[in-house]
Formats: sequence, C-alpha cells, structure tokens
Amino acid sequence: MKNRISTRLVNSIQPAARVFEVRDTLLKGFILRVQPSGTKTYIVEYARGKRQTIGRTSVVAADQARAMARNIIAEYRLNGTVIPKRQPAAATLAFFINYEYAPWQLANNKRGYEEIDRIRRHFLPTLGKKPLNEITPLLVERWRIQRLESGMKPTAVNRQLASLKAALSKAVTWGFIHEHPLAKMKLLKVDTNPNPRYLTEEEESTLRQALDDREAAYRARRESGNQRRQMRGYELLKSLPDDEYLDHLKPMVLLTLNTGLRRGELFSLRWSDIDLEHRNLTVEGLYAKSGTTRQIPLNDEAVEVLQQWQSQMVQDSGFVFTGRFGGRMNNVRKAWHKLLQDTGIEHFRWHDLRHHFASKLVMAGVDLNTVRELLGHSTITMTLRYAHLAPEHKAAAVARIAYGTNRTGTVIPFKQRGA
Repeated sequence: MKNRISTRLVNSIQPAARVFEVRDTLLKGFILRVQPSGTKTYIVEYARGKRQTIGRTSVVAADQARAMARNIIAEYRLNGTVIPKRQPAAATLAFFINYEYAPWQLANNKRGYEEIDRIRRHFLPTLGKKPLNEITPLLVERWRIQRLESGMKPTAVNRQLASLKAALSKAVTWGFIHEHPLAKMKLLKVDTNPNPRYLTEEEESTLRQALDDREAAYRARRESGNQRRQMRGYELLKSLPDDEYLDHLKPMVLLTLNTGLRRGELFSLRWSDIDLEHRNLTVEGLYAKSGTTRQIPLNDEAVEVLQQWQSQMVQDSGFVFTGRFGGRMNNVRKAWHKLLQDTGIEHFRWHDLRHHFASKLVMAGVDLNTVRELLGHSTITMTLRYAHLAPEHKAAAVARIAYGTNRTGTVIPFKQRGA
C-alpha cells in the first residue's frame, strides 16, 4: 500500500486483522507499520532487507520521522553503514544529532532541517564517530583550519561552527555531557556590516536576458525533439507555449527582485498569502526570520508574474512554488548555479537578489525605515548597510557643517560667509 504519510493519515488509518505497512510516496524507504493492536510505528528501509525502527507515531511526528529517515538513508549511502538505534555508554556525535537533537530541532525551529543538514554535511564525516566527551577545541580547530585553507569564507565557517556549538549546548542541558567542550572557542572575526552585493544595470539586464534565453532554448529543444518523434511515429511531448513559464526558476527570480523575499519565505509562500486584487503579499510570521508578519505591496511586474504563474498551475498544493513531490520546495541550487554560469555574473548568491531589491529602493530615494519594514528587519541596524547607496543624503548632511575662512583668516561656517 502506498500513500503520503502525514499526521492526517496516521490519525485516520485503522488497524486490520493482520499487520500491514504503508510506503510513503514522498520518500522511498519511509514506512508506516500498523499493528493489529493499533500500535503505529515509523520504519526506514535504507537498503534491500535492511531496516531500522525510527519510533512510534505517538512520540515522533510524521515530518520529523521522514526527516530522520532521509538522514539515515543519506548516511548509509555516504558511509555504507548507519548508527545503531541504541547507543551504549557515551553517545557519539552522530547518534546525538540523529536521534536526539534532530527531532527537537524539527519540532521547535522552522529552519531546523537546515541546522541538522549543516551539521551532518560538515561535521559528521570527520567527528561523527567521536563520543561527545571526546570532542575537543583542538579537533574542531583543525577542522576550521582545513576549511579556511580550502577557500571557504570565514562567515560560512562561523555559521557551521555556531550550529555545532548550539547542538553541544543542548547536549549539556540534556545531560549527555557535563560541560560544553567548545564554550571558550570564539568565532572568527569578520566584517559584520559588509557592503551588500547588488546587480549593476548591465548585470540585471544580462540576468533577465539569460532567463529568457534559457526558456527559449528549452522550447527549441522540445520542438526539435517532437519533429524527430513525429518522423519515427512516436507520441509527441507536450508543447511549451511562448506565453507560459518553462518552470519555477524565472518567476521565482522575478518575484524576488520585486519583493526582496528571503529564500525560505519564498519557498513557504502560499496562494492564500497573496491578494492579487489589492496587490498585496503577506509574509506570515511563522516563516519569517524575525517571527513577525509583514505586508509587501506588489508592483506591476510582480502582479503579472503571479497571475501568469497561477494560470498555468496544474496541481494545487497550496504552495505558490511546489516541490518535486508536491510539497514545499527546498532548494533551487542546481538551476540557479547553471543560470549564473550562463550569465558570467560572479560572486552573486540567491540572497543577493534581496540585497538588489533593497539597494534599488535606497537609490530611488526610499527612506531606510520603509526599507526596513519591507525587508522585515527587526531593527534598523541591518538596514543601515544600504545607507551608503544614498550618497546625496550624506553629502547634504556634511555640507551643513562645512567651514571656510574670511579675509582676516578667521575660520567661519560657510553659511555665515557674507553675513
């Protein structure tokens, strides 16, 4: 039996005379096992004939269990083995992250999956088998040196280390270790207020043209392919109309350029958050970094993008941009990197689309507090990084205290000269 394993399914499914299993349609290997007694358990089948119990449905939520199953499958593919469910003596870092910290993060942090994924990718390959009480500042310092020597930016290294330190803090709180091994280890000093990267007029034009060229090239390949299929008597593939978007990439980029949404806010955006009639978009506090709901007015291009994208939606998942399996989208990394390669634009991240939105506002004369509200910054401090883009305001301020000299050599303010 196959179905999407969700809390609704778990609550509604009834036991039978014999034990039976439901296989998840979103993640191959994720299973719900239902006993005649009514006990329901999550299981992960990470290889043929190899299984591991995750936990009962009364203890672990469906989304948490799926994330844990995904981690176990990934670990097996990476290392050819998995950490046993029951860990004797001192818990290793991998065991603590997978079976203690991950469920807590997923239940309490809207970005918990990112935290767990960061620790798994950057620390478990080298420190995963270490017991928590054997993780030392020296080991982590060696890890940090290797990262820096490989060319990784200090800000990225700090972000990864901060995730590990937060996990170890919970290990102390929950009694897995007596003291924090990295408590005295400081993060690298970095510029906390760097100039934001934004597109020049030429770069923005290049980016927009690349989006158009990407879709035109795909349509040309589809048309050429259908011609070959027709010659061979094969069934033709669906045609791609010129007035429709090829996929999610172009509408996502254009919407971000016109709203400044964070990537996570974009992925979590639902049609119920958009009011096209009144040209307004709502970012729910649940998905905002600041935890505060905010409103963003939609300009003409944003409205046109959303209207077109909505008109060609095939499945209604509730999300504006739907992932491969019908749920929330979680990354656009591959398509985005390919687009940047085609444009030749360097040192530009997806998040810089947000910087570009803010920069254009400031350069157009919008006051910083309004920019702060549109971006969803909790304080003006983060918004001040864009202040240098309005040089005429600074120049006017400095001019008010400019000084000169009179004929006797006395220094006087310019505004008093000739008085």
